Amino acid sequence: MSREVTRNGGRSRYRALGADRAAWQRARRPKRGKLVENVELRGVVEEKLAQWWSPQQISGWLKEAYPGVEEMWVSHETIYLSLFVQGRGALRHELTRCLRTRRAIRRPVTKRAPTGKGQIREPVMISERPAEAEDRAVPGHWEGDLLMGKRMTAIGTLVERATRYVMLFPLPDGNTAESVRTALAATIQRLPEHLWRSLTWDQGKEMAEHARFTIDTGVQIYFCDPKSPWQRGSNENTNGLLRQYFPKGADTSQLTQYDLDQAAYSLNTRPRQTLGWMTPSDKLAETLR
Repeated sequence: MSREVTRNGGRSRYRALGADRAAWQRARRPKRGKLVENVELRGVVEEKLAQWWSPQQISGWLKEAYPGVEEMWVSHETIYLSLFVQGRGALRHELTRCLRTRRAIRRPVTKRAPTGKGQIREPVMISERPAEAEDRAVPGHWEGDLLMGKRMTAIGTLVERATRYVMLFPLPDGNTAESVRTALAATIQRLPEHLWRSLTWDQGKEMAEHARFTIDTGVQIYFCDPKSPWQRGSNENTNGLLRQYFPKGADTSQLTQYDLDQAAYSLNTRPRQTLGWMTPSDKLAETLR
């Protein structure tokens, strides 16, 4: 704010109307945008958008893929402006459908009201989870949830906390406690045993058979506090990304394991800022060496 005041005459001479007019004048730049000038860069950005990469993922990946070549670098804000702002439309406008929200304009972020969940008997709460799970230093601690579809159909989603690696499993028989327990037990067998140290879940009634699951698999389930989805934030974020593949209202009961593996592969091969622009697959492979 102090820079804005200084830029427009200082405290004694600052006037909001004049500052606003000056800002618009400064924004009128004669040079064309970077994505307009650089055809190669524009082609790479459009290709990654079509693969459902976010603008921020593309921006971070470009610096890793083209080290020292600043002509092939572009900020995520420039990508958004090229999609949203008329007059800067270097990118094809229909690519807005590839964004996570699928919106053609920006909207303010709002919070959803929390919904009630079923009660779990004798839950082991997240406060008892090992400290190594909290700092994400040791792989093998997972977060899980159900991604709901049409008419209470659902699929199971799992995210490893250290690597952000995603696994999905179908629930063709519904999201009853027995079907979730059975499908989840089968899913964890797809990775080595040492990569399953704990699982964090919310207090949904689909986890009513958590004690039997722990006895059968040896994997302890820890439950989040009520109305605290942030305690399994990696999974919440992943479920948001999965809405690109499985929109709200879609019938998920017909999805096969192959369908879900394709979506998981797509997510696991996207670079992530929190991993230093590595992909979850590469990060998981690194832990297995």
